[in-house]
Amino acid sequence: MAKLQLHFNGSFSLKKDEISRLIRAADDEKGLNDSLSNLMEKTSLGNAKVGRIKSWAVRGGLIKNNRPSPEGKVVLGLDPSLESNITDWLIHFYLSFGCQGLKPTPKNPADWGGWPYFIYTFLPRYSKFVEADLAYHTTLIFPEENKVIAQRIKFILRAYTEFTALASCKFVTQEKDKYYCSGYPCLPNPYLLGYFLAQLWERDFSREGSVLTESILNQKMGLAAVLGIKADALQQQLNAMEAYGIIEQQRAVPPFQVTRRWDQPLALLEKAYEA
Repeated sequence: MAKLQLHFNGSFSLKKDEISRLIRAADDEKGLNDSLSNLMEKTSLGNAKVGRIKSWAVRGGLIKNNRPSPEGKVVLGLDPSLESNITDWLIHFYLSFGCQGLKPTPKNPADWGGWPYFIYTFLPRYSKFVEADLAYHTTLIFPEENKVIAQRIKFILRAYTEFTALASCKFVTQEKDKYYCSGYPCLPNPYLLGYFLAQLWERDFSREGSVLTESILNQKMGLAAVLGIKADALQQQLNAMEAYGIIEQQRAVPPFQVTRRWDQPLALLEKAYEA
C-alpha cells in the first residue's frame, strides 16, 4: 500500500526566505556538506530546522546532492530572495511529484505519496472542498492513522495559501477561511510553461521531435493537471507558447501535432525570469 510520505518537513511549514538562505549556503565552497554548526551560522536556522528546510528545497527542485541544482543556480542568480511568481511555480512543479522528480510516472499518483495524490487525483475531482473532505479521501488511500493524515495535509494547504510560501500561484485559494478552491490559477508566462513542457516531454516522449496534441492535453501527471487547468484551457496556453516560438502546432488537418522548437529547457527557465 502507498505511504503518505509527508513527514519530510517535521513541524516546519514551507517558508521561501528560509529556503533562500539554504540555497545560498549550498552555493558556498562546502555546500551543505558543511558541519551543522556552520550551516546554522550561515542560515540562522536552528539545528532541528536545517535538515527539514533542506528537505523542502530538495523536493522543490532547488537542491541536489547538497549543492544548488541547475534550476537552483538559475534561481540564485535571478531571484535570490525567492520573491518571483516564477519561483513559486517552479517549486510547486517539483513538489507535485513528491520525492520522485521526473521519473517515469507510477500507475497511480498516490504511489508517490500524498502530495502527488492531492495534485493529480484529488483536485481534478474536487475543485471546491473543505479540509475535512481532503482528510477523509486521503484516509481512504493511505494507511497512516487518521489523526496523522489530518495533521500532515495541513502543510500542503498552508504551502498553497500562505504568503510566505506559494500563495501567488493561486493554485489553491481559501475562501471565507473555510472552503478551498482550485481551477483559477495565476498562470506564469509562456517561457516557464515551455520549461515545464520541455521537462515533461523529456520524461514521457524522450527525444521525439513531434507528438500528438492530444497526448499533451491528456498527459498523465502532465501539464494541465500541474497547472490546475482543463485541457481546453491548456490548448490556449499551447497557442501562447507557439506565439513565443517555443513550439509549433500542426492544426490544418488531423491528427493535430505539436513540434518542439526549444533546445535547452534551462534557457526557457532563464527567459521566464527575464520576460
